[in-house]
Amino acid sequence: MTKANIYRTVNCGELREENIGQEVRVAGWVENIRDHGGVMFLDIRDEYGVLQVVVHNDELLKTVNRECTVTLGGKVVKRDEETINPKIATGFVEVHTEDIKVLGKSKNELPFEVLTSKNVNEDVRLRYRFLDLRNPKVHNNILLRSQVVSFMRSKMNELGFTEINTPILSNSSPEGARDYLVPSRKHKGKFYALPQAPQIFKQLLMVSGFDKYFQIAPCFRDEDARADRSPGEFYQLDFEMAFATQEDVFEVAEEVLYDIFTKFSNKKVSPAPFKRIPFAEAMLKYGTDKPDLRNPLEIKEISDMFVETDFAPFRKKCVRSINVPNAAAQSKKWFKRMEEFALSIGMKGLGYVKVNEDLTFDGPIDKFLKPGDREELISRNGSKAGDVIYFIADSSQLAPKLAGQIRTEVANRLDLIDKSRFELCFIVDFPMYEIDEDGKTIFTHNPFSMPQGGMEALLTKVPTEILAYQYDIVCDGVELSSGAVRNHDLDIMIKAFEIAGYSEDELKEKFKSLYTAFQYGAPPHAGMAPGVDRLLMLLTDEENIREVIPFPMNSNAQDLLLGSPGEVSEQQLREVHVKLR
Repeated sequence: MTKANIYRTVNCGELREENIGQEVRVAGWVENIRDHGGVMFLDIRDEYGVLQVVVHNDELLKTVNRECTVTLGGKVVKRDEETINPKIATGFVEVHTEDIKVLGKSKNELPFEVLTSKNVNEDVRLRYRFLDLRNPKVHNNILLRSQVVSFMRSKMNELGFTEINTPILSNSSPEGARDYLVPSRKHKGKFYALPQAPQIFKQLLMVSGFDKYFQIAPCFRDEDARADRSPGEFYQLDFEMAFATQEDVFEVAEEVLYDIFTKFSNKKVSPAPFKRIPFAEAMLKYGTDKPDLRNPLEIKEISDMFVETDFAPFRKKCVRSINVPNAAAQSKKWFKRMEEFALSIGMKGLGYVKVNEDLTFDGPIDKFLKPGDREELISRNGSKAGDVIYFIADSSQLAPKLAGQIRTEVANRLDLIDKSRFELCFIVDFPMYEIDEDGKTIFTHNPFSMPQGGMEALLTKVPTEILAYQYDIVCDGVELSSGAVRNHDLDIMIKAFEIAGYSEDELKEKFKSLYTAFQYGAPPHAGMAPGVDRLLMLLTDEENIREVIPFPMNSNAQDLLLGSPGEVSEQQLREVHVKLR
């Protein structure tokens, strides 16, 4: 309900049949003007809906055009039967007016049609974002964002969490992405950094005695754009808990996310507890640590069958298979296109066999199979007549990922994914370390995670065999969140960083605050941070994250509306001790 003032007494979308006969005033944007032979019809739009207005005196419309803002008064009248529009909430009534005033003029030539702005080149949309946001579909995404964030806050308060804001101007730290740097005016040659996440601050809050912290946190990372990643900044529901285990964090995440998905979507949602899938199992069965569990296809490990094969592409390789039910009936063209896709992602080909009625095989791989292989493949893959078995062979590093891409592509082409539901899961037991391209041992994920097995694991295990209390939440193939049980023991932290090539002096220098704080009684603590923008992408079925951000940068990290990044004056540069070459 709008408070009455000189511009409006009701909202455009508020009027119904019970308002017939009332004198009202509305305000909004002129969405459309239609001339019906001496009688003019206007569609007036505000945030709450669209209202049809009838004007009998076209002199009133001399200065009125589309997308200008107006205020008008008149009587609510029932529409003629032939003009009733049941598709909109106000479709049974209209307002007859003889009192229109233009409040904000608009150019006659618009850069695009507001109602079809989603079909326009994205750079044009973003340059005129204020027009794009008038499109009800775009506008409603932002309204939903507000509702979801409000619900998050109330839910976290209900669960006993305290909202605390952490600094935006921080220090640079090696957290995995490039920092945005801010030069200091008062301290020549030194820089602040915008935080990639509130990671260190929230751990310090735990050391400070706060039991449950949260915030809707802005995070800044100088990363290239993707469909699910905005360059520059993003927001997350960041929370941390003292004296907490991994399961404590999971219970909070399950309750909050389940309630959000069920409240703001009509789709089915996987109930708590969400599935827990170890990283190694996810890479084997799904070929990714972000599996879409709506996809029924699974990958099988069959490398042992081809150690001594005569087929050179499979010999002593990592070989995976995917059984595709009832795919044998697909056309030659379909199989050809799948092979073209395989080549496009770096595979040298895509072998397959079709399973016949008598459980014999047809296909390019069949002639390379040894006696007993066919029966073994049928057994391992659960194949039946009419199925297709695809084969993926490569190095142990590449084969799982390639198999994952084939699994996804086949499911999409055959429309196997049930898009009527949200399937959430936790990916757990991530490796603590991995070997990079230069042969160095590096952290796989968050360096502040607690290694499973603590100090004993660090002292006795091969680094790549050490698992971390690190976990992700995944929904329908989208990584919604990462988190961890934190390493709160300074001795374990020193050793963990030593394995990754950091000396204690380097640890002390780069993470001075934690190094110092952990010497004064740090509690065990754990947390995670579901991404707000990605969550909104899923709820709105949008394919691009920029559709749920009010003023996003484009894919080239430019704000075309305000013109950033932009040049600054020589005086501004001198003040912060920066000289351009």
